[in-house]
Amino acid sequence: MNQPHRNTIFLEDEARILAHTAHPGDQYVLRVQAPRIAARAQPGSFAHIRCADLLPMRRPLSIMRVNAAEGWVDFLYKILGEGTRLLATRKVGESLSILGPIGVPFAPHSERPRALLIGGGVGIPPMVFIAEHLRALKTYKPFVIMGSEVPFPFTTRPSQIMVPGMPPGVIGAMPLMEDWGIPSRLASKQNYPGCFDGYVTDIARAWLVTLTPEQRNEVEIFACGPHPMLEATAKLAREFNLPCQVSLEEFMACAVGGCAGCTVEVKTDTGVYMKRVCVDGPVFDAQAVFN
Repeated sequence: MNQPHRNTIFLEDEARILAHTAHPGDQYVLRVQAPRIAARAQPGSFAHIRCADLLPMRRPLSIMRVNAAEGWVDFLYKILGEGTRLLATRKVGESLSILGPIGVPFAPHSERPRALLIGGGVGIPPMVFIAEHLRALKTYKPFVIMGSEVPFPFTTRPSQIMVPGMPPGVIGAMPLMEDWGIPSRLASKQNYPGCFDGYVTDIARAWLVTLTPEQRNEVEIFACGPHPMLEATAKLAREFNLPCQVSLEEFMACAVGGCAGCTVEVKTDTGVYMKRVCVDGPVFDAQAVFN
């Protein structure tokens, strides 16, 4: 099968670190100068980063933001193992070897402008990326829901944007979304101020039931996060008969389709096949992988 996105993967062998900020919960935001990746990345794309010179295996990180004109790329990551622990020690001015952008991106449909974006944990970055992308298109009305069981990697702000169906006191929002005029709400079981005490899918359901049938027919769901969250999101999409695209999080070695170490079962019209998350995904139709 011809997959033209595979021909746009570049090696930025001297991607200079422009900023590297630590946040609570062992989370970091990394900005690098990587103009070829910035020019071609799309929402849902990821990059494969060499975290340290003596660590040959790269680590996949979802892209959170890009600026094609200035050539920078942002990543949000959490320390989970040796690779990300070493990456967290890298300083501004140092260079990283980065391969990207990789993967099949999200594909919004113009007939469904009410985009419901759901991100959990390190699944938040692709939601930021697609929110900014949809904002630039001007014809979409995204609503962003983010969940985390560690402190959010930003200082939450009481939202000035009303969202129907929200329980009393659920006013916590991501400042960047507020600045963009995009409604957002936050969920956690950690009793963070302004956050919903529950799951992201509970907030999504509370919003969906306020919509008229005509409005609901304009909704498309996009999600990234842990497997249980994505499974629950796929179930929610079936409940409301909504299209849903999910970006899967999988361990991977080569990230360019050679090792087939990140395969998942995907249901198609002609049967069930093993697909590689790195190059056949990471974005899939939710019902094809959670059925």
